Amino acid sequence: MRKIIFFLLTAFILFNIYSCGKVEGDFIKVGAYMPLTGDFSTFGESTVRGINIAINEINRSGGLLGKKIKLIIEDTMCKPDGAAQAVQKLISQDKVLVVLGEIASSNSLAAAPICQRSRVPMISPSSTNPKVTEVGDYIFRVCFIDTFQGEVMAKFAAGILKAKTAVLLIDNSSDYSKGLSDFFKKNFLKLGGKVIAAEFYMQGDKDFTGQLTKIKALKPDVIFIPGYYNEAGLIAQQARQLGITQPLLGGDGWDSPKLIEIGGTAIENSYFSNHYNVEGGTPEVKKYVDAYKSKYNITPDSLSALGYDAAMIMADAIKRAGKLDSKLIRDALAATKNFPGLTGNITIDKQRNAKKSAVVLMVKNGKLKYSQTINP
Repeated sequence: MRKIIFFLLTAFILFNIYSCGKVEGDFIKVGAYMPLTGDFSTFGESTVRGINIAINEINRSGGLLGKKIKLIIEDTMCKPDGAAQAVQKLISQDKVLVVLGEIASSNSLAAAPICQRSRVPMISPSSTNPKVTEVGDYIFRVCFIDTFQGEVMAKFAAGILKAKTAVLLIDNSSDYSKGLSDFFKKNFLKLGGKVIAAEFYMQGDKDFTGQLTKIKALKPDVIFIPGYYNEAGLIAQQARQLGITQPLLGGDGWDSPKLIEIGGTAIENSYFSNHYNVEGGTPEVKKYVDAYKSKYNITPDSLSALGYDAAMIMADAIKRAGKLDSKLIRDALAATKNFPGLTGNITIDKQRNAKKSAVVLMVKNGKLKYSQTINP
């Protein structure tokens, strides 16, 4: 009997220590792990800005369950091991209630198992590789996934651009790039198109003339480059220098002001799939754009909007859970239906992915212009 009492008392004390760690005074501790340095730091910066705007709004309106949110941010340096270390610290040392992040699918895949083992809900704003949420039932996202994004760009290439042939130019170091290329190819073939070749590069490469020279000789109707903005801008420049005039297509990894800065006029008349239209015209989007411009003096990209949506969906789930309990919050996240986000109405499906529409944007006169919306 003494052993049983001792065990129950110990369990009670540990539970209270663990629970209280997630609440510090009048604050709920929420973690964010993002690439604030490294190749894709603009993605992390934009996302954190969106999260901060959301949390400021929540705190100004009284917080959650009577407490304000305290955001703790860790830099992943855009590396898988950096992501894993960041999340380990947020969970074991900072005792956060929920984790927001990461951007790159490779980094999310490195950190998600830690969140799953710790039973800490993780919400990725923009990791689109389907494998991310397959890690476990505590892993969620507010973006569409690459199976849908690949279908969007295949439909756009075949249906709008009337392309019959395509070449893939893939970042072989990126789970995101490899996965998105597979889904584009699968859907393009279904629509009667032909993928006549695939060329590869590695993240950080600067010279793509070898691959592009081979591509030029094949004369494809379109070139699909499912990578990130740094390489996409350089590829566009080198492609045009070689006399390649075909449309360049990409995914949401292109979405950064750096794309046009790096690509210049060479990236004009290219297209990529994205999560929202900054000129969408809804009152919610307009309010957010005005608030973002007022604070940061630039137009918000989709990464910032997804960061905002991730924080707001987290807040909505905590309210519906009614308690600062990880399991109840997880259950509330899984039950999210038609949440009115900046990036569209979001429903979390059985695989904990967001079911939502996508937009296709065009680079025109040095700006991103809306082309069309494609629904799931």
